[in-house]
Amino acid sequence: MPQFPGAWAEIVARVRENDDEAAEALIQQLYPMVLRIARAHRPSRMAEEDLCQEIFLGVFKSLGQFRGAVPFEHWVSRIAVNTCIDHLRRQRSRPELRWADLPEVEAQTLQSLAADTAEPSAEQNVAARDLVARLLETLDPKDRALIQWFELEDRTVAEVSALTGWNPTLVKVRAFRARRRLRRALDSLLQSPTPPARA
Repeated sequence: MPQFPGAWAEIVARVRENDDEAAEALIQQLYPMVLRIARAHRPSRMAEEDLCQEIFLGVFKSLGQFRGAVPFEHWVSRIAVNTCIDHLRRQRSRPELRWADLPEVEAQTLQSLAADTAEPSAEQNVAARDLVARLLETLDPKDRALIQWFELEDRTVAEVSALTGWNPTLVKVRAFRARRRLRRALDSLLQSPTPPARA
């Protein structure tokens, strides 16, 4: 059985030998990180707990393949991210967002923000966040994850590279393309016919 250096070596070795206490300890130590990833990339129709459970099932199933080439936490985070992306792919979303899809407050907020440079109200800030979430749903899961990491979580290229296993150049290229696709989704929405005022 392959061995690797580091703080996780002993606990992983025990888990590989079907030690239930070691498995429980591994879950407890990694749960906060896995939960953060699940919350950030959870499909809208899936519960956080279910997604976390599936991520840990993937970790335990693949544990025999871990060789220590990357830090154990990075290896687990890759499994978590890939599990989330797989679920996001399965969840079908509409490819394009239209004015008619927006609740009234989001439509009004978008019109206001597009026409005015005044500081948005608290209600408009909430509506704008909801609108960003809707626009993100029009993107491919990998693009959505990249926008989330860079624009909403302020992660670095090195951190995203560690999460995904992609080299830094690939991360930068994919992030650039993801931003461009998000911009196109917003432009498409802004250029679509505005619905009549709601009574």
